Amino acid sequence: MKKQLFALLFALVPLVGVAAPSSDLPYSMTPDLEDKASLQNGMKLYVNYCLGCHSLEYQRFSRAASDLDMPQDLVEDNLIFSSDLLFNDQMHIAMDKGDAENWFGAPPPDLTLHSRLRGTDWIYSYLLTFYKDEDQPTGVNNEVFDMVAMPNVLEPLQGVQEKVCPEDEDASGDGSCDVLQVTEPGEMEPEEFEEAVYDLTNFLAYVGEPSKLQANTLGPKVLIFLFIFGVIAYLLKREYWRDVH
Repeated sequence: MKKQLFALLFALVPLVGVAAPSSDLPYSMTPDLEDKASLQNGMKLYVNYCLGCHSLEYQRFSRAASDLDMPQDLVEDNLIFSSDLLFNDQMHIAMDKGDAENWFGAPPPDLTLHSRLRGTDWIYSYLLTFYKDEDQPTGVNNEVFDMVAMPNVLEPLQGVQEKVCPEDEDASGDGSCDVLQVTEPGEMEPEEFEEAVYDLTNFLAYVGEPSKLQANTLGPKVLIFLFIFGVIAYLLKREYWRDVH
């Protein structure tokens, strides 16, 4: 009987795999799928700054609106810009893949599962570390993804970021200038921009596994039910077997 109880106990304990943080990433973040305001703002930022090139083909506007407590009319009026898209449609882009390949060399990837592929720390660090590089065709480079082909679409919010030399470095040093600093302010203050990037990354974490929101809600209820059912089953078994021995 003890073995059976131990087996039940281990069945009730969820096994969670935690990815070790990468030491070479300058920033890290922890998604909060319970923060609906953050997820709503992240969706707004994605639609306005990312959806022009990067689709979310496995996510529907209606599913996101339902999960994030957003009214249908609000989504239709402010987040669906194409007359070809309906509320129940997937989050496609208007750009043709053939045209994108001709223009960019390769079509921009779909980002539905990108948070699960790269991790949220990578996305968060990537979006925060664009910097001015006149040697690149787009005029920018990235600390996380060297020689990146994507332009810094969030530059109007962040401003122009450049690599500058540390103040305590003298002229006899190696001349390395590796401190990222905003030299031309954008629409947001640095702290405000980091919060916006957090919201955007948080939204991509949600899109990578939308069912996790429901799982987080149902999980405790299921565990409580299994515990109560296990106690009742054990008491019933003990009652049935009372006179057997």
